[in-house]
Order: sequence, then C-alpha cells, then structure tokens
Amino acid sequence: MQIKRLNVNSRLSGAVVFGPQVFVSGQVPDTRDADCATQTREVLAKIDALLTQANSDNSRLLSAQIWLKDIGRDFAAMNGAWSEWLPEGCAPARATIQADLASADILVEIMVTAAVND
Repeated sequence: MQIKRLNVNSRLSGAVVFGPQVFVSGQVPDTRDADCATQTREVLAKIDALLTQANSDNSRLLSAQIWLKDIGRDFAAMNGAWSEWLPEGCAPARATIQADLASADILVEIMVTAAVND
C-alpha cells in the first residue's frame, strides 16, 4: 500500500495518507499575537487545507488531539471556534490537555486523523 506525504520538510510531513486514512501533524498558528479563538480558527483553516489535499474534510474526522498552553483560560475560546468549524453530527474522538508548546506565544496546537473519501 502506498504512503503519500504532504507538505514535507526535513523534520515532518504536514499530513500522511495511508490507506483510507489521513494523519495530520500538529498544526500551530502563524499569527502569534492573537487570542486563542483566533489562533484556533487559523489552525483549523490549516487543517482544512491539508484535509482537502488528502481528499478528505472535517466531516470525516476520526480523532483529534488538542494541546492548550493554558487550559483554564483558553478552553472555552478554543471550544467555541472548534464548534463553529465542526459540522453537526461529525464530532471525532477527542482529547484536550494543557501543555508547554514549542513557543511561548503559541496558545493552541491541533492534530487530527480523518477518513479519506472513497
């Protein structure tokens, strides 16, 4: 079975398609001075682009892992942006935790797995 790698650099692939699934790497915002809701929307737009390249979309999500810099402060804002983005009835298995992220101004990172369209 073929492995298809998308947006590859020397350290990672933005996404990897294997069989009927696409594995999207943790995505972070480019706009680092924004609030968590804005950063989350930006991350979700990046995920949309990768899912589209892989012939999938956010209605086909299987799982999501979300890391927040400050879960007490930002959980509601992230959830609001997430709920706006996710189609009704398409909620994946999901975990959200607090973590030290790669840079102090990154408030959210999201990684997803989705089914690829037939």
